[in-house]
Amino acid sequence: MKRTLIALSALLPAFAFAHTGHDAGMHHGSAFLEGFTHPFTGLDHLAAMITVGVWSMLSFRHSPRAALASPLAFAGLLLAGGIAGFAGVTIGGVEPMIAASLLVLGLMVALQVKLPASAGAAIVGAFAIFHGLAHGAELPAARAAAALTGMLLGTLALHASGMLIARFGLARNVWLPRLAGTGVALFGLSLLAA
Repeated sequence: MKRTLIALSALLPAFAFAHTGHDAGMHHGSAFLEGFTHPFTGLDHLAAMITVGVWSMLSFRHSPRAALASPLAFAGLLLAGGIAGFAGVTIGGVEPMIAASLLVLGLMVALQVKLPASAGAAIVGAFAIFHGLAHGAELPAARAAAALTGMLLGTLALHASGMLIARFGLARNVWLPRLAGTGVALFGLSLLAA
C-alpha cells in the first residue's frame, strides 16, 4: 500500500498545469483527460475531495463499508451537480458554499467529529452538489459524457488519496489530523472572507 501511495504522489505534479484554458491546448484533444484532471486544478476542490477521504477513513477505520459511504455520496452528487452545471443550471452562492465545505470538512477532521455514516454522507453530498455545479460549468462542450466520466474518476482518485493519507500518515499521530483539518478549515474561512 505504501508503494501505491508513493506512486500516486509522484503523479500529482503532472496535474498542476492541467487547468482548462491554461494548458496551451495540451488536453483539448481528450475530453476524458480534461474531465479527469479538472478536480486536481483548483486548490479548493482538491482540498475538499482529499479531506472527504481523510475524514471518512479516520472516522471509519475499522469499517471499510462505512468508510466508503461519504466518498461515494460525494462522487454521486458531484456527478449530478456536474450534469446540471454542464446543462447550464446556475444557483447563486456556489463559490461561498464551496468555501463553506472546506470550513466544515476541515473542522470535521480537526475536531475528529464522529457521525453515523449516513449523516456524514448527507453532509458531504450536499456540498458535492455545489462542487459539481462549478465543475460542470467549466467542462468542455464536446464529448460531455467522456468529460463527466473523467471528472467522476478524478474525484474518486482524490478521495482514495485522502483515505490513503489518513490510513498511512495521519492516523498514526493524534495531532497531524488536527493540524491538517485546521489548515483546510482556515483555507475555507479565508475564501469566505475574500
